[in-house]
Order: sequence, then C-alpha cells, then structure tokens
Amino acid sequence: MDPMDWLDDEELLQFLRRCKTELSCMENPHTFLSQLRDHDLIPEDRYQKVSRMKSKNNIKKGVYEILDWLERERSKRVRDFWSCVFKDTILNQYPTLKLLRNSLLDGSFHFNKQPAEEVETEESDKGKRQQLSEGEEGKKQENSVKKTKNKRKLRSHGVCDDEEETAGPSSPRKKSKKICFSSPLKKGEKNCIWSWPIYKLQLPVTCGEQHGTLNRDRLAKGEKCIVVGKRWFTPSEFERFAGRESFKNWKLSIRCQDTPLGTLIQDGHLKAVMYKRGSKKVKKSLFPSGLAIAVSDEEEDEEEEEEEDSDLDEEDRSSSSSKESSTAAPGERAKQPTEPQPEVVREDGSKVFRVTCGAASGNLHKKRFASGTCGKSIRTETSWVTPVEFLKAAARPTNASWKKDIEWEGEPLSVLIEGNILKIHSLLCDCRLCKPDGTDLENQKNDDECCVCGRDDEDELVVCDYCPRSFHQKCHLPHVEDRILRDDRPWMCTFCIFRTNREYFYCEELKREAAMTLPISQRMLQCQYLLLYLCTADEEQTFAENPRLYLDDYSRLIKTPMWLGHIAEQLQKQLYQTVGEFVTDVQLIFSNCALYNQDNAEFLTAGDRLKELFDREFKSVFNINE
Repeated sequence: MDPMDWLDDEELLQFLRRCKTELSCMENPHTFLSQLRDHDLIPEDRYQKVSRMKSKNNIKKGVYEILDWLERERSKRVRDFWSCVFKDTILNQYPTLKLLRNSLLDGSFHFNKQPAEEVETEESDKGKRQQLSEGEEGKKQENSVKKTKNKRKLRSHGVCDDEEETAGPSSPRKKSKKICFSSPLKKGEKNCIWSWPIYKLQLPVTCGEQHGTLNRDRLAKGEKCIVVGKRWFTPSEFERFAGRESFKNWKLSIRCQDTPLGTLIQDGHLKAVMYKRGSKKVKKSLFPSGLAIAVSDEEEDEEEEEEEDSDLDEEDRSSSSSKESSTAAPGERAKQPTEPQPEVVREDGSKVFRVTCGAASGNLHKKRFASGTCGKSIRTETSWVTPVEFLKAAARPTNASWKKDIEWEGEPLSVLIEGNILKIHSLLCDCRLCKPDGTDLENQKNDDECCVCGRDDEDELVVCDYCPRSFHQKCHLPHVEDRILRDDRPWMCTFCIFRTNREYFYCEELKREAAMTLPISQRMLQCQYLLLYLCTADEEQTFAENPRLYLDDYSRLIKTPMWLGHIAEQLQKQLYQTVGEFVTDVQLIFSNCALYNQDNAEFLTAGDRLKELFDREFKSVFNINE
C-alpha cells in the first residue's frame, strides 16, 4: 500500500522537512543520490559535488544541503521525490528509508500543524521587536518586566522556560520538531486513533497474528476493504486468512489498537453497511458497443447477512448456548440449527453451484440468476448461458423442464428454488437481468472478475470477444495497452490466440532437453499461455505474490524466493533468453513450496497439484515425448 495515496503535497513536504536530518545521516548515500539524479530531481553539478567528497561529515552536510535545496526549489515535485526513494530496491539498501515509510503506513508519524493563531502571534511579536529602537531603554525595561510576569504566569500553567525563550529576540524562528515515531497522544488524552489525520482514509488492523490496512471508504460501501501486501479481503475473508474463522464474527476478531471494529462502528467512528461480500465493478468491452455500466450484486443469503451484522453480544450468546448444550441430560443430543445444503463459495463471496444436465456441466452463479430465460447465470467452458440455453446445449427434449433436468449434487435445481436459495424474479421485475439493454446483454457474455487474479475491484476489465474471459490490463500477458482499448476491432486474449494457432506450432515431437534450449523470443506465446494457465489454476492466489510479504520466517528457510507475479513481470519485460530459464523459475516455486511446507499438508498438496498441471500442460504445449 502506497502511503502517498492518502497524503497531500503539503503533508509530504512537511514530512520531508522533518526527515532531512535522518536522511542526511544514511550510510553510503550515493545510490540514494543517483536515484534522485536519474529522476531529474537534482542537477548534475550538485550530484557531482557530493560524489567527490571523501569525508563522512562533508557528505552528510552535502546531502542535507541537497535536501534543503529540494525543499525550497523543488517543492512542487515532493511527491515524485518520495515515489522514487520509496522504490523497493532503494528501501532494501537503506533501513532509514524503510523506517520512515513504515512510520507513514502505521501512523506513528503525526503531522503537527502549527495553529494559525500561534503563527499570527509570532509574526506580530516579530513586528513589535523590529519597532524597538535603541534609545527606548525605558520601554525595553517595561517590556522586560512584562515578559518576566508572563513567564511566571506560563510556568504556573506548566509551560517550560526554554520553550518560551525560543520566541524571544535571540531566536528569530522556532526550531522544527524532530520526527515523532511514538504516539502523538499527550498524557491523559483519550486514544482516538481514528481521529488522527493520517488515518482519515486508512486504519491499521490486526486479526490474530495477521496485520493489514483497513480502507474506511471501502468498508462503508461493503467492498473488499482490508489489504495485506497487494491482496484485498472482505472482513470475513481477512478473518479466515488469519485463521480465526471459528469466531464467525469479524467485528469482534478484527481489532484496531486492541479495540474491536464493532466498538468503533457502534460508537460512530466507522461506517459499515450490511456486508454483501461483493463490490460493484465496471466492465469495458473493446468493440464499439463497449459502454461502461455498473453491475450490482443480487441479494445475498439471509443467514450470511445475519452472521455479518450480528451484535457485539454474539460472543455471549454463543457461550450461553454452549453451556446449555453441556448441561443437557446424558444421552440427549442438543438441537443444532439445520445446515444449508453444500455450496461452493467463491473468493468474492458470491454463491456458485456446480450444475449438470446430461453430459453438459457448468457453474451457476447466484448473483446472475433471474429465471429460466433471463440472466445468463451458468458459466460453461466456452460461454455464459441462461438455464434454458444450457438445457438446449445439452440436447434435451423440447418438453424438458430446466428446473427438473438441470441438477446440482444429484438433486434437481427446483430444490434450491424451494429452499429460497435461488429466487426467481417477478415477471414485472425491471432489473438489468430481467430487462437488459444492449450493453447489459453484451456484458453478460463475459466474466464479472479477472480470470487471472480473481478480483472484481474498481479497475476496468478488458473482455475477450471470442471467449467469456475478462482481464485487468496488467494481469493479461502481454499487458493490454491503452491504444488497444481505443481500437474498435475485436480483441482476442492469449488463451484464444493459443487455441486458434495450436495446430500450426509443431510438426515433430521434441525431447525435453531440446525444448528447454529453444529461444524464448520464438516461443513467447506458449510461455505466456502456460503462465496464464497456472495463474487461473491457482484459484486461491497462493503462489501469486511474494511470500516474504506475509511470512516473516520465509527468508530464513528460502534463499531464492519466486512467485508467479515475478515471472509474469520477467516475461512482460522479455528478460528470459530461453524456454529453460522460464521453466526453471516456475519449478523453483514448487521446490520452495515443498521445502517450506514440509509440515503443512494443505499447502504441500496445493503445490504438488499445480506442479502436475504445469508439467502435463508443458509437455502438451511443446509436444514433448519422454
């Protein structure tokens, strides 16, 4: 999470003013200065002047002068300054920078703005001091007496003499305070962390051993609002991610400075709607009819809503019910609530049911369901269809009923309708599913989330015109450039390009060694397809991000971390020379997983499954015969 997302230029400039001394004391600042020069933030002559210095004291003085010059002459580029020095490569070399960035992220740095009245008083006092003439000794004595009285009065109110003296004639301006890495609260002041300026958009939260950042606006909208690294969670998902799913009440288990979120919500410090575990999103088509529309989630399961909005006394009720169960007579089983029939819960919280009709199979998405003929709610391998269209694709008789012939877990679909899990819309319903316009119908042809990362956040999705898949611009390989978005011609994703041209790739079988030595420039499409195939198979995004971001002891066991996102970046920048280099990095993910998760069967199994998928698809793509 970039701290500059919620700080304005004035605050960033104030942060620079407070940190100049700390920055000038960094060891070996030449890389730091080179970064500033490369981003045209400092001129060449100033850079060369400090670079030629040998004495550490002179270097510190020189760096401070450069930062002071930046503050005065380049104040409008203060955001560029912090952006370039907060790059990962620079942060890894300078612990001081990492500490400063963390102070913005966790809120330990407090922006103490000087009250306007105090500024006016200082300016007024300075003007009066300038009006004093050397010949007015009597007035000076009188002022001296008044000053002494004032100082005594201030001491009676607990103000130190030294602080008052800084405003005297011998000190023309106040010294700026050093950066504060501790709580800005004064003794006896109430800990209202949510009122701090740094937390006007974000709050640091914890659940068990996991730490994250809560976005206030997203929480108020019912969207994924907690970010860990680069991964977004709903409160319930963050609770599960932290291994606290047994709480089943995120308002109690997720805390901010040891205060449950439920308390902050109850006291009015946070706003939270009835959580529907899905967010509104915009899809953008790449051909002329591609107008952006907002697609709202359908109403969620009542039982889940009750669980999400349970009161703070939920814990008391659960404990009392457990006592009642424990005091039941011997041999008498306590009554348990009837469990809903099993269903598949996707990462975004929406309900998905695996359905079949004869030999045809697909996934029925609850939020898209309206009736048999309205709402393309069933996703097959090749398209989105309505229940009636799914029935026809399965070549069922014309008199077949979609409620009876489409089955889920061996039961007809009517079971979900009778149980109010699926609700048929009224004939008079005028929602976008029942009364769609041309744009609505066009958007129903594609997925509502990115098929690579699985998120349906506020970023626009690029849709393929030849298959149901949707992508974020930078999730697809190669990245979808803006010029392609402006092109009216239909767009084909890498999956479709690979499938269309697959029969023309090879005429002869290859040995694995021969395939590994092939120049990747001639096999880029195949490697891009293989990586996208892996990313979509990794449904839980277990191997997508840098594991060091959320596993503290990972670097101690694993010397060369590797993850799918890094390989995608290498492919995009064309940094691999041969197919073998690409495959070696992919295999490194699986070997690291096996080494780190020796005692974790769940992740070990997930790594083995993904490795088998990759090995099988690699042999198929390169026509390898071993």
